Amino acid sequence: MGKIIAIANQKGGVGKTTTSVNLAASLGVLEKKVLLIDADPQANASSGLGIDVDNVTIGTYQVLEHSNRPEEAILPCSAPNVSVIAAHIDLVAIEIELVDKEDREYMLKQALAPIKDNYDYILIDCAPSLGLLTLNALTAADSVVIPIQCEYYALEGLGKLLNTIKSVQKIHNPQLDIEGLLLTMFDSRLRLSNQVVEEVQKHFHDMVFKTIIQRTVKLSEAPSYGESIINYDATSKGATNYLHLAQEIIKKNSI
Repeated sequence: MGKIIAIANQKGGVGKTTTSVNLAASLGVLEKKVLLIDADPQANASSGLGIDVDNVTIGTYQVLEHSNRPEEAILPCSAPNVSVIAAHIDLVAIEIELVDKEDREYMLKQALAPIKDNYDYILIDCAPSLGLLTLNALTAADSVVIPIQCEYYALEGLGKLLNTIKSVQKIHNPQLDIEGLLLTMFDSRLRLSNQVVEEVQKHFHDMVFKTIIQRTVKLSEAPSYGESIINYDATSKGATNYLHLAQEIIKKNSI
């Protein structure tokens, strides 16, 4: 039975897409069958895995709208054992189009139901907002990974996101679980980075992943080649970090 994990934080630039792409690739390398759904109109997760987003004719938009089945939207990508449902800039319009639909928060959940068990993990890269797109992802998901960058405003907005998750649990998806808080962009040389790690671990204890994602040049370079860090440089610190995260998730879920 597959598990759907949303990667969400309404703050931009915290490492959501980097995590979605590289966690998917790491799970794939560890011989798990993975589907990555790009639910961000910027489509960075799609292009980060070598997909030409300008030529996407059936993607997340059509799946959410129920005009196409998810099977018709699934594309192969540069990472082994990973398939993608790509985004396109037209995804921007979906919030307006869904607004007066009945069950608008459940569109993604309904669309994924027939294919959920075809995969070990389905990852959803969420948009940096708490709009209808992210709400659909949280309603469809079994759990959520929350990336938090090790910087000054790290915890700002986290309370708001946790409240949104609580209200989704209460109204739309009582089974939604927090998979974990993931510390990203860590620089051991900076006192601030170390302080943020201490602060988050002190407040959230076991909710925080043991794995911390370090800030590296290679992680920033990989997307411009349309590759995950695993394909781009398997020996890099970033690749090691994401493989450890994948192992942590596999161990926790026994999938």
